[in-house]
Amino acid sequence: MSGPDLPARLLPVADPAASVDADLLSRIQAQRGRVSALYGTLLHSPPIADGWLHFLTAVRRESTLPAALREMVILRVAVLNGAPYEFEAHRHHAEQAGLSHAQIDALASGAVDGHFDTTAMAVIAYTDAMTRNIDVPDPVYAAVRAAFGDRELVELTATVGAYNLVSRFLVALRVGARGAKPAA
Repeated sequence: MSGPDLPARLLPVADPAASVDADLLSRIQAQRGRVSALYGTLLHSPPIADGWLHFLTAVRRESTLPAALREMVILRVAVLNGAPYEFEAHRHHAEQAGLSHAQIDALASGAVDGHFDTTAMAVIAYTDAMTRNIDVPDPVYAAVRAAFGDRELVELTATVGAYNLVSRFLVALRVGARGAKPAA
């Protein structure tokens, strides 16, 4: 698990304003509020940072998936992949989306039984299957399929996949670990 006791493997771009296209930098700041350690690291490859921004903005802000379910998925993926930076970055978003402290704590500990309704538990099972095994067993798929239409199913699946990408990127490069400071 990536943690604060391990050094970052790649520090964010030291001075994004001096080394990155101003339009990209302003879009990151406008959509994210700041250049986080994640985006500071992504800015080592501006085309990747640009594509990441566009895709993750669509997943987080343009999806019809209920915000509480989206944030639950993000937290669950972070826990399963050992990405504490991601978990902490989304804790506040989860609270704002309506997840209780008990639910967030349950996601952090992995003891989710009894804290979520049937739909949320189906989403957790789907998230777990996609994250741990990639292949989703038919009964797990059937449970989410019964709860969601085509668009929501695509958005749910994209959210799980996207945040597996995010968490694996964060863990591999130890983004947010000791020595990794926000670029701005």
